[in-house]
Amino acid sequence: MTGRVWPWVALGVLVVAVVGILVWPNGSERRAERAHSIAAELKCLECQGLSVADSSAPTSKAIRADIRRQIAAGRSDEEIRQSYVERYGEEILLQPQGSGISLIVWVLPVVVIAAGATGIWFTLSRNRREPRLHATDADVTLVDRERAAGDTRE
Repeated sequence: MTGRVWPWVALGVLVVAVVGILVWPNGSERRAERAHSIAAELKCLECQGLSVADSSAPTSKAIRADIRRQIAAGRSDEEIRQSYVERYGEEILLQPQGSGISLIVWVLPVVVIAAGATGIWFTLSRNRREPRLHATDADVTLVDRERAAGDTRE
């Protein structure tokens, strides 16, 4: 390489290094993302239908602060979630665990809808398979006689 290329290479390396430093997440940002993720999975105890992350209720603020403390103490996400389940029960989770009664609550409607759709399909397919009744010669003769009798009555 000639002497005129080296300054450009150095400038390129410098730009890549600066962008890398600015974009690279630091530890506090990752902890904040973890805290928000965990809080989004927990139900607000005072609000209806809101997560702890979305609520501004005092208990939600306290839970968010507690989650940050537990993360700073080095606890895993599952340990933190489990501590709230032990404290408040399964109802604290916005998405139920895949076992027990909560599994029935989520699976039963799907099974009922699938069974109903299957029943409808079998009924419709059976109706298509049944032979259609065609008029016999005697039926045609009877209808013709009735029409003729109706014409003479008028």
